[in-house]
Amino acid sequence: MKVSLIQMNSINDKAANLAAARALIEKAIAEEKPDWICLPEVFDFMGGSRRDKVEAAEEIPGGPAYSLCRELAARHRVFIHAGSILEKADENGDGRIHNTTVVFDRDGKEIARYRKIHMFDITTPDGVSYRESAAFAPGDSIATYECEGVTIGCAICYDLRFPYLFQALAEKGAEMIALPSAFTLQTGKDHWEVLCRARAIETETYFLAAAQTGSHIAGNEVRQTYGHSMVVDPWGHVVAKASDGVGTVTTRIDPQRVAKVRAQIPVAQHKVRIAR
Repeated sequence: MKVSLIQMNSINDKAANLAAARALIEKAIAEEKPDWICLPEVFDFMGGSRRDKVEAAEEIPGGPAYSLCRELAARHRVFIHAGSILEKADENGDGRIHNTTVVFDRDGKEIARYRKIHMFDITTPDGVSYRESAAFAPGDSIATYECEGVTIGCAICYDLRFPYLFQALAEKGAEMIALPSAFTLQTGKDHWEVLCRARAIETETYFLAAAQTGSHIAGNEVRQTYGHSMVVDPWGHVVAKASDGVGTVTTRIDPQRVAKVRAQIPVAQHKVRIAR
C-alpha cells in the first residue's frame, strides 16, 4: 500500500489552510498516486485565540474542512485520513470544542472518527505555556478502521506520550497507526523521533506521523512547530522522512513486514499481568 504524509504550516486563516491542503493533496495524488493520504493535526486552523478557535470550529459531518476531504477522497478514489479538524461540541456546556480526526474511504464515505484524548497542558523548557484543555474537551474512546486489508489505529499528537493507548490499538488489531501532529519545536527536537520509533517498536506496527511545520501566531506569541513527518516500520527503522518546510513524503508499507516482526519477537504473546 502506497502512503503519503502531508506536512503543512497552518495558520489562523481557515480559507488559506484549506486551499493549501487541497493543493498539497492534489500534488501528492498527481505525482505519487498514493492509496492513503494523511494530513497533520488541526490542518484547518492553527493558532489564534480561544475565541478564534471556537469560531473556526465546524459541525461534523458537514463544514468546509470535512467537505473538502470527503470531496477529494471520492473524486480521486483515495483514502484520506483527515489529520484533525476543529469540531463544534455542545454536549459539554462549557464552550470547549473537540480536536477530531475523520477518515474517508475511496467513495468519500466516513469510516472512522476519533477525538483526541490527551490534552497538551504543559510548560516547555523555554517557558512557553500550553493549556489545550482550556479550549478543547477530550475524547473518551479509541478508533480503528480497515484500509486495503490493513487495520489502522487513530491517535493525535500529545497522545504519543501515552503507551497504553497504542497498546490498546494493537490489541484491537492495528497493524499501522496514524498520528497527525503539531509537535512544538522545543519538544520535537528532543522527543519526536525517539517517541515515534518507540511506539512502532512496542506495538510492532507501521507508525505514520504527519506533522505541522514552521511558525504560527497564538494570542500574542509566535510559536514554532517541529515538522519532520515520518514513517517508521515495525522494527523501528525510519523508512521515510519529510524535508524541512511544507511538502509531502511518500513510501510503501508492507503488511507482511508486520507479521514477520511479530513472529520474530512475539511480544503480544509474552504479556503478563503484574499484581499491584
